[in-house]
Amino acid sequence: MATNIGIMDAAYFVGRSEILSWINSTLQLNLSKVEEACSGAVHCQLLDAAHPGIVPMHKVNFDAKSEYEMIQNYKVLQDVFNKLKITKHIEVSKLVKGRPLDNLEFMQWMKRYCDSVNSGLQHNYNPLERREVSKGGRETSKKSANSQASTKGSTAQRPQSSHNSRRNEVSNANPTNQAAKVARAAPSAGNPAYEEKVFLFSRRKNYQMNNGSILLLQLKLMQITELKLSIDSLEKERDFYFAKLRDIEILCQTPEIEHSPIVAAIQKILYATDDNGTAVAEAQAMISVGRKEIEGLSPIAEVSEEKSSSETHKRKNIANIDFDVAGLATLSPRQRLSDVSDVHCSESPLMTC
Repeated sequence: MATNIGIMDAAYFVGRSEILSWINSTLQLNLSKVEEACSGAVHCQLLDAAHPGIVPMHKVNFDAKSEYEMIQNYKVLQDVFNKLKITKHIEVSKLVKGRPLDNLEFMQWMKRYCDSVNSGLQHNYNPLERREVSKGGRETSKKSANSQASTKGSTAQRPQSSHNSRRNEVSNANPTNQAAKVARAAPSAGNPAYEEKVFLFSRRKNYQMNNGSILLLQLKLMQITELKLSIDSLEKERDFYFAKLRDIEILCQTPEIEHSPIVAAIQKILYATDDNGTAVAEAQAMISVGRKEIEGLSPIAEVSEEKSSSETHKRKNIANIDFDVAGLATLSPRQRLSDVSDVHCSESPLMTC
């Protein structure tokens, strides 16, 4: 069964007149326009004719006038679609507006589906009896019956009057000119089948043109989406590296290292405006010059040398004192007294030895 058919299927090239005759003969109605079925009640009964008893006809409203009442009918239709596992999407917002083209397309699909069920044959289905349990069903049946009776009377009178008018025209006009006029007007004016074919052909051409333009539009949208994604990734990468450079700049502005040659070289590269590579060479030159100055005139090295010389001098004095103490310890008491007397004699000029 055709639950989903393509737009280029033969079902979508069925004319309005054929659709209307199929609806009127199946449901014993007298619709003159396809958009008169926009309430959704006709669709429900067509599906009930294809699957007798599956549609709760007591919930269908044939007298629906407002969009709210029409939507209730389409809810019943959607429930039946779910029971039958039909995946056809019902565009309710377009159908309730009464647009001719939207209603024609959906009714073309309905005809194709009903024809695919039991070859379109409804056995022992009484549409009038099924419609009586619906709201406004009896009034709809009475209107269709009255309109059918009036159309039968008008069609019975129409051939006689047209036949008399034709006899008068033929008697008064030239036969050759009249035949040429009839042959010229036959394919276009007053021929609904020809007009229907022209409409369907133009619609098919318009669909092909629209399909090509839709494909081009989709390709353009894909390209635009890819460009937006690449731009977003590039902006994220730019912000990441900018934040890193900003952190380095803040670190270089620390007072303890702000005037060092390495920091000056880094700032030289950060604030360079030319891309010719000279900033890197100048920064390397600044680092080498600063290194030479540090090695030649470093106060830290002088202080370290002074500290080392003073430390060696102290170590020598300590060694001499230790040697004198050891020597005194080896002398006898008499020698120690003689040494002390020698010292006193040498220090005091008044004493005589």
